[in-house]
Amino acid sequence: MSGDQTLPPVNEPDPVVAAPMPKTPIETPAKITTSSDWAGKLVLAAGVGAVIWGLSSAIGTGWGLWPWRTGLTGVTWSFFLAIAVILAGLALGYRAKQNGGGPRLLRWAGMAAAVVYAGWIGTYIVADWSSPAIHDISTDLADPPGFREVALRTDNWDDVPGVDAPEMAGMNPQQRWQMVHREAYGDIRSVRINEPVPSVIAKAERLAQARGWDVLTALPEEGRFEATETRSLFRFKDDIVLRVRPTETGEGSIVDMRSVSRVGVSDLGANADRVRSFLADLSGTVTAAP
Repeated sequence: MSGDQTLPPVNEPDPVVAAPMPKTPIETPAKITTSSDWAGKLVLAAGVGAVIWGLSSAIGTGWGLWPWRTGLTGVTWSFFLAIAVILAGLALGYRAKQNGGGPRLLRWAGMAAAVVYAGWIGTYIVADWSSPAIHDISTDLADPPGFREVALRTDNWDDVPGVDAPEMAGMNPQQRWQMVHREAYGDIRSVRINEPVPSVIAKAERLAQARGWDVLTALPEEGRFEATETRSLFRFKDDIVLRVRPTETGEGSIVDMRSVSRVGVSDLGANADRVRSFLADLSGTVTAAP
């Protein structure tokens, strides 16, 4: 080549400019408050407090520190406190969930204590609803066995239900008791045992001692047995009497049993359960007397 020649410009590629990376927002963890958890502490204190209040009310009654009505009042209000703790714990848990969580251990512990206690007291409430408001249970309604070693409570026939019931109009308290008793505990009747009277009394004494009852008297020659059972944290006392008579042929015995609570209007079915259980063990298989 001759002379100066101008070379054509070379098209160089444009420099690659990196596209700006989109900014990814940095996620920050939810704020968890762990400093005090005053709500959880309050629920825990109230839940444990309800349990302590209820148990001390019952135990204090058993120790004679206050009347039984005062103890029952304490148990009643402690039950309401336990229900309030459960509801408050649920509300606080919902609120904490809406706010992104929070400490739960103390709140759960308080609610657990309240649930266990309320459930325990609830069994007695159900028993009260399902039992008639009577506290004197007998296999013989027309001629209940009488007590000799202990005095029958003076208010035994007070507050018998049915005073305003049309079907019981004109009945006295004992007649109303018979009608209520018959409807609620129709299975509780005199039983026949194919053993002589002394053997039945001796066996009754052994069964009572095995149950931890305080035996007051056991007279085989009279066919009489009396005892007292102390039950529950309240140490309620229920008095029991057995009347055992020979059959017409003298080959067996007719057993009647009566169980009476010393205090309270309703026994929550405790006396009926006692009569059923004791007579079943006494006779092996309970057979109603003719």
